[in-house]
Amino acid sequence: MADYRFVTVWQLRAPLGDVWQAIVASEKWPLWWKGVVRVEELAGGDEAGVGSRRRYVWRSKLPYTLAFDMETTVVEPMSRLEGRASGELEGTGDWEFSEADGVTTARYTWQVRTTQRWMNLLAPLLRPAFAWNHDYVMKSGAEGLARLLNAELIAK
Repeated sequence: MADYRFVTVWQLRAPLGDVWQAIVASEKWPLWWKGVVRVEELAGGDEAGVGSRRRYVWRSKLPYTLAFDMETTVVEPMSRLEGRASGELEGTGDWEFSEADGVTTARYTWQVRTTQRWMNLLAPLLRPAFAWNHDYVMKSGAEGLARLLNAELIAK
């Protein structure tokens, strides 16, 4: 398996609560986040959402589709959202949120490994392309979120 660690920071001139709600409502991501093909709820969690599971299907500039399930493992309202991925990607995703002077920062740390044989075989050659693709998808998310919230995007 090939291991990857990506850190993305979005900064928007928007209320923390609005950014939090948009990220937590991932079933609506396909409406505003280019590259998210489908989000399907597989299991509900507790009242905070811990234990919920969703299947995500992503497609971007490179000619392949990725599907994986995310189980929510940590919910700290307006502060942190963490999940564990399984399927074509395995690992963890961790959103951290903060607000200062009217600017909300959403920091996403994605630590995953690929499970598809072809991706693992080609990782030594295609690692830069996979990283570029991740960055493209995340930039598209930042731009889509800014449009959704009618907010100024400061950093993506």
